[in-house]
Amino acid sequence: MISLGVNTVLFKAFPFLEAARAIKLAGYDGLEISAIQGMCEHLDPVNYKAQKQGILDALEETGLKMLAAEVASLDAERLKWACEAAAEIGIPILNVGPGGKAGDEATLLQSIETLMALSDMAASHGVTLCCKAHVGAAIHNTETTLRAMAAIPSAGFGIDMDPSHIFRAGENPAVALPAVLSRTRHIHIRDCRGPGPSPGEPAFQACGRGDIDLFGYCKAMTEGSYDGPVCLEVIGPEQNMMQAITIAAESYGYMNACLKKLGAR
Repeated sequence: MISLGVNTVLFKAFPFLEAARAIKLAGYDGLEISAIQGMCEHLDPVNYKAQKQGILDALEETGLKMLAAEVASLDAERLKWACEAAAEIGIPILNVGPGGKAGDEATLLQSIETLMALSDMAASHGVTLCCKAHVGAAIHNTETTLRAMAAIPSAGFGIDMDPSHIFRAGENPAVALPAVLSRTRHIHIRDCRGPGPSPGEPAFQACGRGDIDLFGYCKAMTEGSYDGPVCLEVIGPEQNMMQAITIAAESYGYMNACLKKLGAR
């Protein structure tokens, strides 16, 4: 069964326990803990030992599964700490961005080389490092994602396939997904209105409010037998609790209904 979760960055105004309680109330199976430096560090990899028990207590209280952590950074030292934290806390996936610049061959090659080394490090800790195509970055569409997949054989490397970034790259995510699904280990999901470059205000990133064919995307997931985590990732201005839980609950209802219709929930 596909697991549905929320990246806790949506609840960046609140402590981790409050975020976890809200995510549980919205109906989710689990969560992706935010470890994004300068934005939301519900997990600070460098100081994870001080946070570990509180994180585990929150998961025990809510019954939520730890689905992933978003580190975003490709800094090797930060990723080393993140791998240690993941191994100790039980985080199966670390999500990062590719860095670099779209259309710049040199930074694409550098991004692939960096991801190769970091994936081997993740694998040594029993963790999978997932990278997504990102608007404006070296890996930004299906073509560049496929180049990374071909170049990185490590079992510690996977794709985090985010339909909003592929949509803003001018592609149809429902059509693009099958090409990368064999290495897809995590899915970030959100909606957006228009071609970007930003995904828009947080409220319009709620699944079903934008222009992406997310039902078609869910259909491609299920037809390809994807059974990993699907985590709502909403970025932008800080939300109060009512705003954040509304976005989370609305998105859960949409995704759960789509997946139930498709026999995946």
